[in-house]
Amino acid sequence: MIDFSPLTILIILGGIAIGWILSYLKSLLTIRKYKKELAEYKAHLERQMKITDSGSKKMMEEMDVLKKDNENLRISVKTLGQKPGRAELRQFNIYDNALRKMMLQAPGFSSAWESSLQESEREYEENEAGFKNIIGKVFGTGGLSSSEHHGTQTHQIEHKN
Repeated sequence: MIDFSPLTILIILGGIAIGWILSYLKSLLTIRKYKKELAEYKAHLERQMKITDSGSKKMMEEMDVLKKDNENLRISVKTLGQKPGRAELRQFNIYDNALRKMMLQAPGFSSAWESSLQESEREYEENEAGFKNIIGKVFGTGGLSSSEHHGTQTHQIEHKN
């Protein structure tokens, strides 16, 4: 059996204590380093969130303004389309467009007239819904205007109040 003197036991315990103290100090330094790094990440994340939040708020405000403008314009177009004489002008433009298409497409009058009339009404409704540019056709400069559309020449007569 090994005989340990009190000095040997004291040196062994001192070595263990010094090892434990060094290990504890190293872990404290590592923890401090990680806490500092975590604080930097939190600060960076907070900055990024503020930037994103302000950008999102700005985009939402712009979108709200654009929605209001869009609704105002839609109401304005509806209101202008309901002025006296606009219904007759609309019907006249539909008939004019249908007649010009019928003259180019069909030798038979009645079936060609009905299909051209339906197609013209559909196109005019698309124009009113915003799919095509109706503003120039209905609310233009006035007088007689002509435009080239799908290879057929159409004439639009504007209504002056």
